[in-house]
Amino acid sequence: MKHIYLDYAAATPIDAHVLAAMSPYFNKQFFNPSATYLRARAIAKDLQDAREKVAQSLGVRPVELVFTAGGSEANNLAIHGIMRQFPGKHVVVGATEHASIIEPAKEYNCTITPVHQDGRIDLDALKKQITKDTVLISVMLANNEIGTITPLRKIADIVKNIRESRDKAGNTLPLYLHTDACQAVLYLDVHPLRLGVDLMTFNGGKIYGPKQSGVLYIKTGIELHSLIQGGGQERNVRSGTENVPSVIGFSYAFEKAVRKHDTSHEKLTQLQQEFMQLLNDKIPEAKINGSLKYRLPNNIHVTIPGTDNERVMMELDERGIECAVGSACSASSDEPSHVLKAIGLSDQDAHSSLRFTMGHATTRSDIATTVDALRDIVDQSM
Repeated sequence: MKHIYLDYAAATPIDAHVLAAMSPYFNKQFFNPSATYLRARAIAKDLQDAREKVAQSLGVRPVELVFTAGGSEANNLAIHGIMRQFPGKHVVVGATEHASIIEPAKEYNCTITPVHQDGRIDLDALKKQITKDTVLISVMLANNEIGTITPLRKIADIVKNIRESRDKAGNTLPLYLHTDACQAVLYLDVHPLRLGVDLMTFNGGKIYGPKQSGVLYIKTGIELHSLIQGGGQERNVRSGTENVPSVIGFSYAFEKAVRKHDTSHEKLTQLQQEFMQLLNDKIPEAKINGSLKYRLPNNIHVTIPGTDNERVMMELDERGIECAVGSACSASSDEPSHVLKAIGLSDQDAHSSLRFTMGHATTRSDIATTVDALRDIVDQSM
C-alpha cells in the first residue's frame, strides 16, 4: 500500500544531509565537549560552529541562543525563566497557544487573550489586558493546528509603546515579548530583530531535523531563571551535557529551512490552493478553519459537519492516508481542541474536524487521492 503522509505539523522526516552531518557524533566523535583534552575541545569547537551557524541564519549573536531538547522545553524555559524572577507579576498569553505555553503560564497570574474567528489575536483585547504589572506576553507566530499567522510586528509595536509609557510614568518593570515560532521556520521570516521579539522558540523536529532538538533565542540583556541546574552549560541557563548530534543536526536543518523558505512557501501555496479547490468542488459542505489570508501554506484544517473525525481519520489510515484530528501533543485527549473552541467551534464541529499538513514530499496526486477518499468516506457515513 502506498502511504500518503499529511501530518508534517506533527513530525517531519529527518533530511538525509542532516542525518549524515549528525552521524559521526554518535560514535567516532562522541566526546563530552566540556572535557579538556584535544579531541573533546574539537567537539566544543564544532558545537560553537553550530551555534554560530544558527545565529547567522537569524541575524543574532551566538551568545543569544540556548540549545534545548525541543520546543516544549524552550517554551517552558521562556515562561518560567521570566516569571520566577517576578513573583506576583502578570503574564498574558494567546488563547490558541500550544499547551507548553498555556500550562506553565497558568501557574502564575495569567490572562488568556481571545482570538477572532479566524484565529488572529484580538489586538484591542490584548491592549486592555496588559497592566502595569504585566512582565511577559507570549503569542505564537503561526498556529500548529489551524495554521493562522499572528500579526506579530503589530504586537511588538504595542509592546514598544507601552514600554515608552512606563518609562514616562517611572515604572521600571520590564515587558518582554516571546513567540513560539516552531511551525513558522519553513515558510516565514523568523528574524527576531525584524519581528521585534525578545524571546523566540524553535523546534528541530518540525524542520526536517532531529526530534528533541530546539533553541530558545534570548535577547542580550535578558536574564532567565534556570530550570535545569548542574554543570552550568548553555550559560548556566540549561545545564547538562550537550546533545552534540542533535545540536549539529538542528543547525544544518535550520540553515537549510531559512535559506529555502521562499521556495517551500511557493510550492506549498500552490498545493494548498489546489487542495482547497478540490474540497470546494467535491465536498462543498466542508468548511476551512483559520484565516484564509494569513495562513501557513502547508495547512488545511477542515470541518466536515456530521462526521466523526476519529472514525474518518481511521478510515483514511486504512487507505494509507495519514492525517490528524488535532495537535499531536493532545491526541490522546477526548476533550475538544482548545484552539477550535477559542475560534468559536461547537464541541460537535470540533469533533468533526481534521488537520492535513503537507510537506516536501507531498504531490498533486496525493491531494487528489486524499480528497477522493474523503468524499467516499463521507458518502458512506451519511
